[in-house]
Amino acid sequence: MNLVVQGEDVDSVALKTVAKLSGASAIEQITPQAFRLVAARENDQIEAVCTEARLDWAWVQAGRRLADFGLFVTDMDSTLINIECIDEIADMQGLKTEVAAITEAAMRGEIDFRESLTRRVSLLAGLPESALTEVYEQRLQLNPGAERLMHGLKAAGIHTVLVSGGFTYFTERLKTRLGFDEAHANELEVRDGLLTGRVAGPVVDGAAKAAHLRNTRDRLRLRADQVIAAGDGANDIPMLTEAGFGVAYRAKPVLRQVADCRLDHVGLDGLLNIFA
Repeated sequence: MNLVVQGEDVDSVALKTVAKLSGASAIEQITPQAFRLVAARENDQIEAVCTEARLDWAWVQAGRRLADFGLFVTDMDSTLINIECIDEIADMQGLKTEVAAITEAAMRGEIDFRESLTRRVSLLAGLPESALTEVYEQRLQLNPGAERLMHGLKAAGIHTVLVSGGFTYFTERLKTRLGFDEAHANELEVRDGLLTGRVAGPVVDGAAKAAHLRNTRDRLRLRADQVIAAGDGANDIPMLTEAGFGVAYRAKPVLRQVADCRLDHVGLDGLLNIFA
């Protein structure tokens, strides 16, 4: 196995320490911020050293490259983008604190996602649809490395899917903006220009996310080990466990436990370094 170590500022002493702990036969530079430790072996002390030095690390089978994959599926809120859209919409009603608390509990896996979505969306009743535009244009930002990641995935010929427990208003715009092949999310019901406080159609929860991944994987005739999935919360666990390689981006502890790698310090484009 190889061990890819990366960070915004890679301390040479920490890097050499990890190389020694892992018994790596060589250190190969991928970028100024990313290094491959060749023929490395697991050591219980590696995590502590990397955490202290603010480094991300990932174990990769030797010779494994991005072009070996055929499908990338990612969550939207707090993964691809910097906000939880529903929290920002609720802020227009002066209810951000209340809604954000429900969101956080759901992402930690403390309450059922469907229940949390129903409760949160009901609080948006009566809000003008224009509030969604304001959130998209004034509050939503891509997380670091998102655009570079998408360019890299496209260059490798990988099919890309945006799947979210959020809303189609945002996923459809991001699909066009970033060039996703598909996007799936919940649709907010609107009547006379106002949100009704209900979701129209089937709810996209964790199980639905996993189903979209499986359906797309089967349609493209791919194996599970040819799929990468990325997310940040409990609602993403089902789809990460369906993928051959799961990425936890700035994730809650419950998701970090099932992911193959964690990106806590570098941007989303750090994934490209892992399979460079």
